[in-house]
Amino acid sequence: MGDLSNYLNSIKGKRIAVIGSGISNTPLIELLLKNGIDTTVCDKRSSIELSEAATRYEKLGAKLRLGEDYLDNLNEDIIFRTPGLMPTNPALKKAVARGATLTSEMEVFFDLCKSITIGVTGSDGKTTTTSIIAELLRNNGLTVHIGGNIGTPLLCKVDDMKPGDVAVIELSSFQLITMKKSPNIAVVTNLSPNHLDVHTDMDEYVEAKKNIFMHQTYDDRVVFNLDNEITRDYAKNAPAEEVFFFSRQSTVENGMFLHNGTIYEAFESSEMAVMQADDIALPGVHNVENYLAAFTAVMGFVCHGIMRETARSFRGVEHRIEPVRELNGVKYYNDSIASSPSRAIAGLRALTPQIDDAHGNEPGRVILIAGGKDKGIPFDELGEEIVKRVKTLVLTGAAADQIHEAVLKTPGFSKSDSPNTLEIHQCDDFEDAVLTASKLASDGDIVVLSPACTSFDKFSNFEERGNKFKDIVNRLV
Repeated sequence: MGDLSNYLNSIKGKRIAVIGSGISNTPLIELLLKNGIDTTVCDKRSSIELSEAATRYEKLGAKLRLGEDYLDNLNEDIIFRTPGLMPTNPALKKAVARGATLTSEMEVFFDLCKSITIGVTGSDGKTTTTSIIAELLRNNGLTVHIGGNIGTPLLCKVDDMKPGDVAVIELSSFQLITMKKSPNIAVVTNLSPNHLDVHTDMDEYVEAKKNIFMHQTYDDRVVFNLDNEITRDYAKNAPAEEVFFFSRQSTVENGMFLHNGTIYEAFESSEMAVMQADDIALPGVHNVENYLAAFTAVMGFVCHGIMRETARSFRGVEHRIEPVRELNGVKYYNDSIASSPSRAIAGLRALTPQIDDAHGNEPGRVILIAGGKDKGIPFDELGEEIVKRVKTLVLTGAAADQIHEAVLKTPGFSKSDSPNTLEIHQCDDFEDAVLTASKLASDGDIVVLSPACTSFDKFSNFEERGNKFKDIVNRLV
């Protein structure tokens, strides 16, 4: 039998609670139930909200603990937590004190996986970097399994993974905070304030991210962003022998760096040109950084020719500055993944490179749709970028007033004086916001959904939000 089958046999006879029945836990719930394991599904949503899923779980033999009291009476032997529920939750702490084992789908996956593992984390860029690494390895002829926080749970597939395969895994701070194993190759793209609506403080967030490399062995590799102060300092505590860096601003001794528009590979201070950054198909300087990180992760495993071919042909990931359509000379982009101010800033910079090239501050021809549920992160820097790059701002969602206030107090903001004229609209309804942006757009404009917030005020996740945007845009006539 495979390792997963052995694991399932080992927990038969024990009572299991799975907290949360979202994307990451649904396959786990079905796996446990189909193997005859006593499973209770705990979810804050009601049976009406879960709808068909609740009925399906019950038919498979699950017990349901739903609604506001879903964390009461956690008396099971093993508790699988959803990534968004922190281990510091009082109900979880009480269960662990009683003797319960607290784990997660991702932790069990790492315990069982026999393939090579590459993990990617960071505040921004982790999904694109994960996808680029997977694409590089596939183009190199390897069998690649991609998943984790990117939306595909991997535990159910672990028995299909061979030792020569590679699992490329996006890891969030919520997943990492309880991890006791680290991937063979770890990548940290960058770190800035994020998820402060969930984490106790920035220190907890930074400590959680460390687990992507702190449990590595001497034979492993870790990749850090030299340009980011937090990730640069991480290197002091890395147990791996291969501590590599990437940089857009400086040369490095071991890793990848950008100099005068050319990407170089450095190993023990010996340098070799890889490609011109302008040849990368994905727009924006942040995507140059994503490629620097990905190239560094696969240095020595993927040749420069495949690196160049991949960078020139890979068109990106859905919901990440995704071109939707062009209508009446207006281009529409879906950047729903931009759930933080820093991510939205990167998107705006990618769409308005001419402003940086000209070193001016005349707004670009961007109509920005922003807003949602905030993460407890200030919008001040976003306000500055909006004033610099956006001609019309359409706000919606719970944080609309906060973003509006940040823009109003930005130095240089003007409602009427050229060149920083900025028109601002607020719409309670998401569809109204998209239609308003469309009505205000004219030939040559760019309309982009780049919310700078999570989707949880109106949508289940950023994918649902992005798909709704695309549906509305594709119905425009």
